[in-house]
Amino acid sequence: MPDKPIFITGIGTGIGKTIVSAAIVEKLKADYWKPVQSGDLDTSDTLTVKKLISNKDSVFYPETYRLSQPFSPHKSAAIDGVMIDPDKFILPKTKNTLIIEGAGGLMVPLNNNFLIIDLIKQLDAEVILVSRNYLGSINHTLLSIYALQQQNIPIKGIIFNGLKDIYSKEFIINFTGIEVLGHLPEYDTIDKKAIIDAGDYIDLVK
Repeated sequence: MPDKPIFITGIGTGIGKTIVSAAIVEKLKADYWKPVQSGDLDTSDTLTVKKLISNKDSVFYPETYRLSQPFSPHKSAAIDGVMIDPDKFILPKTKNTLIIEGAGGLMVPLNNNFLIIDLIKQLDAEVILVSRNYLGSINHTLLSIYALQQQNIPIKGIIFNGLKDIYSKEFIINFTGIEVLGHLPEYDTIDKKAIIDAGDYIDLVK
């Protein structure tokens, strides 16, 4: 098992964390864990990744919290009458590489004083940050990297997802010095074939 689990987080919501997670799980035949699912329980990220994986080796661990409403976890938990307890997050025991997928971005609250970035630190994970080009994405990417560095959380690298903007990408790379692990193209359909193809764009041997 690697020294640290790999935590997939994004610069915001809808960035492509689940696609990147699936591509890495498939590429490494890794295990997968989503600690908190907030809403969409019938089409959860765990179920989505499981359906997109072709290999038979990956193990999918149950969420610690399954919340019924599609809001920030602290709000969803309050609506469900649940208080998210950081002590309940226990790393699954595995000798395989473990891919952990977050919920939203780094500063998403799990309760009134515990954020996703706090969970990453508690789990002693290293981060792959997923970035996607849009107006404002440079700011969101730099802020995410800065927050991780302030907490001394190791950053394995950054993966860009979707349409390219060379000006944005080159600025982020040059300004931060963070290792680029890949750039996934925009897929019309996300299926098993696309996930295998996406893995070819990712280089984790850095």
